[in-house]
Amino acid sequence: MINSNIKTIFDRYDQSKVSEQTKVREVLQQAALLGLERQGFFEKAAFYGGTALRILYGLDRFSEDLDFTLLKPNNEFDFTPFLEGLKKELFSLGFSMEVTKKTKSVETSIVSAFMKMNTIEFYLAIDEEKKAKKTIHNEKIQIKLEVDIDPPGYARVENQLVLNPVTFYVLTLHKSDLFAGTMSAILYRSWKGRVKGRDWYDLIWYIQNQIPLSLPYLEACMRQLGHLKSDANLTKDQLIELLNTKIQLFDWESAKLDMRPFIADPQKLDIWSPQFFSNLINHIRIETRHP
Repeated sequence: MINSNIKTIFDRYDQSKVSEQTKVREVLQQAALLGLERQGFFEKAAFYGGTALRILYGLDRFSEDLDFTLLKPNNEFDFTPFLEGLKKELFSLGFSMEVTKKTKSVETSIVSAFMKMNTIEFYLAIDEEKKAKKTIHNEKIQIKLEVDIDPPGYARVENQLVLNPVTFYVLTLHKSDLFAGTMSAILYRSWKGRVKGRDWYDLIWYIQNQIPLSLPYLEACMRQLGHLKSDANLTKDQLIELLNTKIQLFDWESAKLDMRPFIADPQKLDIWSPQFFSNLINHIRIETRHP
């Protein structure tokens, strides 16, 4: 039997201008977090990234994936038992989902898995027969879960409340450390030819909300990636210079196209340009040491 809260949650999205798939995905993301919490996953890992900002702090963009970081490095981490428990929890909520761990072809510090569900089955589970009839028969929702099993040091964690489908807590990074993680992605993430604007959209959110960036955590990320020597430090001026270089090379029109399906008001993107972001980054606040 489907949890009655899930139907209520989905109905709230009716006035949103984003796609049906995006709405379905967010409902399933929250259900997945509940399943992981009930398996004790957040005793070992923290939730971070754009989806964390969306679900925990009200960022006004939707997201695709669920990103996590272990609390301490563990190359032997096994995601399998958590995924098996997650699948059982989802089933108890009314969702018959395929949950599979990704087999690595290249050795990395990221462990990945995928949740998949036929969109028609989702609609039928929440008694939306009209929407089910309008859906393409083989259309699937896919959500990727990624766990960083070799995290950088200096991260701080805290519990944050999730309201749906029931109230529960998840462990996440401190907002200043989340900002530092986003900044590391802006500077060094490789999209393999797929230009994405999501990290830049999140950058605007951090600055508008006057959240300082944790320089110690950004430095730890950069050292781990090989972009900062172990005995070196980063200054705000150096960070601004790195960002300005990135801004001038970025394909902003492609970034806007990437963002449009994930926000209700695409006009927010009209201002995006090298000039806008060059001016914006001068308002970044820096936290040079952890309180």
